[in-house]
Amino acid sequence: MGKSIVLGVIGADCHAVGNKILDHAFSKAGFDVVNIGVLSSQEDFINAAIETDAKAILVSSLYGHGEIDCKGLKEKCIEAGLEDVILYVGGNLVVGKQDFDIVEKRFKDMGFDRVYAPGTSPAESIANLKKDLGIGIDTMAV
Repeated sequence: MGKSIVLGVIGADCHAVGNKILDHAFSKAGFDVVNIGVLSSQEDFINAAIETDAKAILVSSLYGHGEIDCKGLKEKCIEAGLEDVILYVGGNLVVGKQDFDIVEKRFKDMGFDRVYAPGTSPAESIANLKKDLGIGIDTMAV
């Protein structure tokens, strides 16, 4: 398929297990995964996307500070010439128990195309990414 995506864990978050699961799932689904790992800055995501001509950036955050770490990412992508890159974010994005619909709206207002709650199956985000990139579901394994 040849669609590169950048995957990583943003900010001071060192949760690596989910990152590895997503890497495996997206790779198995046919994506060229560029996994920048944990403790990644916004610039790390952007630089990797530029270097690999990535079509999407998938940001994970599990330590509750994703909202702080993700602010301004869309604007930085635009400044770097990545105005068309698809932005996904998922995990435990905020501190405390908050209504996910409100959290989702907050991140979409920040420029994210899709926002995933903790525990979302990788199959859901894979199907969404195929749809968002215009890739036929029948052309790739899910």
